[in-house]
Amino acid sequence: MKRLLIDAGNTNIKLVLVTDGGWSNVSSLPTARAQDLDSGKFSDADEVWASNVAGDGVAMQISRICTDLGIPLRFIESRSVQCGLQNGYDRPELLGADRWASMIAAWHLLKSSCLVVNCGTATTVDALSKDGRFLGGLILPGITLMQESLLAATALPDGGAGKHENFPRNTSDAIYSGAIEATSGAIMRQHARLNMNARILLCGGAAPLLLPHLALQAEIVDNLVLQGLELIARDAGRE
Repeated sequence: MKRLLIDAGNTNIKLVLVTDGGWSNVSSLPTARAQDLDSGKFSDADEVWASNVAGDGVAMQISRICTDLGIPLRFIESRSVQCGLQNGYDRPELLGADRWASMIAAWHLLKSSCLVVNCGTATTVDALSKDGRFLGGLILPGITLMQESLLAATALPDGGAGKHENFPRNTSDAIYSGAIEATSGAIMRQHARLNMNARILLCGGAAPLLLPHLALQAEIVDNLVLQGLELIARDAGRE
């Protein structure tokens, strides 16, 4: 069975072909260029599994390719219970598919309490209990979005990306350092509320920016959404 897994996020669309547990190289395309998705990447697949938080237009593009090639397509949705993980959201079906897939992957990697932090356009900080329950989570603007929204809403000068400083002495560094400190602080507060021995898994493009500022047991794990998709697809095959 060859499965094409697709993580369609707000910034990028990631694709990987999985054959008997072996992964090909993960490819990536900016979400703004979804119309350029290469149907050739789909042609070797027996089925396609996708997590989509990028909107209806991206879903339609993926669906069109699969329909043209006659390949079965499944868009995942969050469930109350799946792959051994319980969903504690008030309305489980409204939890983002990417968050759900990431947490399923994290639970199967650790089987213990942890924080799952996805650092993309938004930053999500999701807590899992030691017995496999999603307790709830935070959604913050991502590092770049924090910077951009502050500049857009104020008359502060845009002096560039900035760098982290403990005591910034220019506006760009102050904005960037504020975004890093705000995000790091949110993660550390949730960690203290959950369990000071809980591990923290970081994924997403801004994960390397945050890792040095977390004085905690944290590590970067790439492609958690895709890993979760594979687990969900396998589990469905046993139903």
